[in-house]
Amino acid sequence: MTPLRVLARTMAAACGMLAGCAQVPVGPDYVAPAALTAEQSASAGPFLSGGAATSDATMPAHWWRLFDDPQLDDLITQALAHNTDLRQALANFERAAAIRSEAHGSEKPSVAMQGGPGFGHASGLSVLQQDQAPPSRANYSAGVAVSYQLDLVGQLRRAIDAAEADAGAARAAVDVVRVSVAGGTAQAYASACSAGLQLRVAQASVRLQEEALALAQRLQRAGKASAMDAARARAQLEALRAAISPMETQRQLALYRLAALTGAPPRHFPHAVRQCEQPPRVAGLLPVGDGAALLGRRPDVRQAERSLAAATARIGVATGDLYPKVTLGLTSGSSGFLERFANRETFSYSVGPLISWTVPNTGVARARISQTEATSRGALARFDGTVLNALREVETALDAYARELDRHAALAAARDQGLIVAEQSRALLISGKIGQLDVLDAQRTLASHEASLAVSDAQIAQYQIAVFMALGGGWEQTADNSPTSRPGRRPPGKT
Repeated sequence: MTPLRVLARTMAAACGMLAGCAQVPVGPDYVAPAALTAEQSASAGPFLSGGAATSDATMPAHWWRLFDDPQLDDLITQALAHNTDLRQALANFERAAAIRSEAHGSEKPSVAMQGGPGFGHASGLSVLQQDQAPPSRANYSAGVAVSYQLDLVGQLRRAIDAAEADAGAARAAVDVVRVSVAGGTAQAYASACSAGLQLRVAQASVRLQEEALALAQRLQRAGKASAMDAARARAQLEALRAAISPMETQRQLALYRLAALTGAPPRHFPHAVRQCEQPPRVAGLLPVGDGAALLGRRPDVRQAERSLAAATARIGVATGDLYPKVTLGLTSGSSGFLERFANRETFSYSVGPLISWTVPNTGVARARISQTEATSRGALARFDGTVLNALREVETALDAYARELDRHAALAAARDQGLIVAEQSRALLISGKIGQLDVLDAQRTLASHEASLAVSDAQIAQYQIAVFMALGGGWEQTADNSPTSRPGRRPPGKT
């Protein structure tokens, strides 16, 4: 029988042995937990808060498009393409995916090859030829070794399960960052626009107070008002001027934050947003779905579930250390003089299992198993907490939004009444029934209502965004947000 035929038959026998080895994985089999217990099942239905301001319609993947603001759409697109936190999360996922591939490598045999030519001769003493040296001849050596660890107790299978779950958790972590980046960009944009609106209202109030101060000074010179009236008017003017700087700071900080979120240096903040004076707002009802849709969509819930799966699989990995490891090996080689290359006399092979077992210290091994079991219980508690926190965040955001809508309606009604008073006071001034100071007082009151309403507009925008962030949308992969696209560096000078 030729050496190649022997090698082929040996390999076939080895494959037969591998195929006949049944895997009985150690450790518990993972069963995904129910998101809600039987007592909590009612939370899968409609949300308690929100009331008439929301609907049970499904939230769209790109919720920010509900604001119908092209500038906001562009900013979020830039942020998802260049944000540094998202780049880091994707790098972590790629690392987890590489570890998963490494774990799958244990399913295949490992092959090692070596060989090389040579020229020379043995020493004369070694071959008992003291009078003359043996002739020099060309020689060679070559060999191949195949080894495969049999997963008799399923320890390798559990390690693969853990790596798969870790990769899934890392993928969910990327989605968590996507939600945060989209929501953070929308919040920064809304903050910049809200500051612009409040600045416009505040500057109008300053102009009215400047008119009031000028009138008080004229009345003082005419002897119809005291110096105290003029001083009071000037104090109010300075107080209004002092309120402008914090608003300008708020707007600039929001612009700098937008630059950072979109991967640009602070000096390259979006200058067009500086002119925005109207915060974004969704017209109509907010589509929020229900609790079941929420828990199926929130990426942090999926991340916690995958972490629990990984922790459960590692119980089996730790348990596998109690058992011996069996590696099936096959080595084949050929060495000799070059003129007898691959001759039958130069061929050798060896096949057989290699059994290795470090007899475990039972106390240490059991302690490691207990560690993994405790980690698994902690992961389960974290999963339950993540579910409850998701429900709490949505209810909190919806309640705050609904109450701010009520407050906004009351402020709008007060503003409307103030507008009526201001218009009537101007009519009375024309007819000579009241003085100009009364008109200015009515206009200042209207300006105060406008300022309060502007603050409420800002709150509504922030609360709407908070609702969408709590609902966990914005990570879904669509045609223009494919999983193969990777955030990258923003080109220098790109704004």
